[in-house]
Amino acid sequence: MQCREPAISNPVVVIGAGMGGLAAAIDLASSGFAVHVIDKAPAAGGKLRQIHVDGRGIDSGPTVMTMRWVLDGLLEDAGAPPENRVGMQLAQRLARHSWASGASLDLYADLEASADAIGHFSGAADARAFLRFSADARRIYRSLEPTFINAHRTSMLGLCARFGLTGFKNLARLKPYTSLWRVLGLYFRDPRLKQLFGRYAGYCGSSPFLSPATLMLVAHAEREGLWLVDQGMGRIVEALRAELERLGGKLTTNTAASRILSSKSQVTGVEIDNGEVLPASAVVCNADVSAIGMGLLGRDVQAAAPPVASRDRSMSAMTWSLLASVEGPAPIRHNVFFSDDYQREFSEIFSEKSVPRAPTVYVCAQDRDDDGRLSAGERERLLVIVNAPADGDTRIRSAAEVEQCRAETFTHLAACGMTLDYRPTEIRATTPADFERLFPGSGGGLYGRASHGWRSSFQRAGGRTKVPGLYLAGGSAHPGPGVPMAMLSGRLAAACIREDFASTKP
Repeated sequence: MQCREPAISNPVVVIGAGMGGLAAAIDLASSGFAVHVIDKAPAAGGKLRQIHVDGRGIDSGPTVMTMRWVLDGLLEDAGAPPENRVGMQLAQRLARHSWASGASLDLYADLEASADAIGHFSGAADARAFLRFSADARRIYRSLEPTFINAHRTSMLGLCARFGLTGFKNLARLKPYTSLWRVLGLYFRDPRLKQLFGRYAGYCGSSPFLSPATLMLVAHAEREGLWLVDQGMGRIVEALRAELERLGGKLTTNTAASRILSSKSQVTGVEIDNGEVLPASAVVCNADVSAIGMGLLGRDVQAAAPPVASRDRSMSAMTWSLLASVEGPAPIRHNVFFSDDYQREFSEIFSEKSVPRAPTVYVCAQDRDDDGRLSAGERERLLVIVNAPADGDTRIRSAAEVEQCRAETFTHLAACGMTLDYRPTEIRATTPADFERLFPGSGGGLYGRASHGWRSSFQRAGGRTKVPGLYLAGGSAHPGPGVPMAMLSGRLAAACIREDFASTKP
C-alpha cells in the first residue's frame, strides 16, 4: 500500500485516537496522505484504555482480540516492521460460565471439546444442538463477512443484491426477523445454555430478547480465534501509534476538538480547545456519531449525522478495576457469573433504566492464563463489569449508589464461589456518567446504537456523511462495535477518502 500519489493542500485531521481513528490514519499515511490525529485524552486508545492502580496497569476496556486478521491486515498493508507487530497467544479455553447453583461450564476453541463439555453439563441432546447452532453461526458469519462486515454501509436491498438472484431467500436464512432468545430456544432445552449463548448480544451492548438471531455470528467469530495479547491490550495501541509515527503521521494528545469547520458545504478544518484552527482537506471523526448530530462539534456539520435517540442506545456499564486476592476456586482469564433471572435483568436495563440488582457479572483475571495459572503475586489485576443503562448524560450516581451496586455485585460473585479481598485504595469504579465524560454524546453507551430489530444494522452511519470531506469511524459507525470492527470502520473511511480524492484529481 506504499503509494505517494495524493496531492492535497492540507492534511487529513482525525478526531479521536481510538481503534477506528488510528486504523484510518495508518491507511491514509501509508497511501501518502499527510495525517494529524488529535485526542482530548492524555493517551491514545479510546475505549481500549488502562487504569493504573498502585502502579499496575489494568486493562479496563476490551480484554481480548477476535478477528485477528483485521489487525494483521492493517499492519501488513502498511508494511509494518516486526517491532510494530503484536504478539498474541491463542486461547484454548474461551470462558468459564458459572451460576449461583454451583454449576459451571467451560467453552473451548475446539468445537468437539465444547460439545463434550455441554454433553456432560446438560445432556447429549444439547450437545448435538450445540453442533447445529455452531454450524448455523458459521454460515451466517461467512455470508456476512464479505457482503456486510467488509462492505461500505449498505441497505437491505443492497445486501440482497450482493446475495444475487436469491437474495431475499438467502437473507432470511440469516435469521434477522426473529429474536436471538427465541431462536436459541429452538436449539437448546437447558435454559442456562440460552443464557450463555444469549450473552453474545451483549458484545453489541444489546438485549438477547430484542436483538436479531443474526448475532449468532459472534459465537463463530469468537471460536475462530480468541487471542490473548502479550503485555496486555495496551500493546495494540503502542504498536499502532508506533506505526503511524513511522509513516510520518502526527498524533497529539490532550487536545480536544471544539468545532469541525466547513465552507460552502466542504470541510475546511478543525478548531481545537485553545482556539487554534487546524486546516484540513478532510476530517475523520472517530467520536460517538451522536456528538455530531447533537451539535457538540459545531453547527457547520450538525446535519451530517443524526444523533442516536436515548431509547435506541446500547448498554453502558459499571466497572471496577482492582487489585485483589481471590478466595475460592481459581478463576481462568475470562469468567461469567450469570444472574438467576435473565429477562428481568434486561428489563431493568432497557425498560426501567436501572442497574440490575442481581446482575450477570464478567470478571477478567488478567494475570491468569486460560487454564487459571497465576503469573504474578497473590494480588492480581481484575476487571469486574456489569451492564447498565446508557443514562450518563441525565443521571450522576452518588458515591453511595455506586457502593451499593458494588456490594450487590460482589455479593453475587461470592454466591457463585468467588470472594474478592482488596484494600479500599486498590479499586477504581467507572460509571455511565464517567463514560459519557470520556465519550461525549454517547450517554455512556459503549457500542453506539443497540442492535435491536432487523433494521438496526442498516441504521448505523457509514463512512461517508452528507458533508463533503467529513467521514466517520469508530464503534458507533458501520460495521459496529468491538476492536476489530472499529478498525474495519477506520479502514472503510480511509478507503472512501482515497476514492473521493482520486476521483477529483485533475
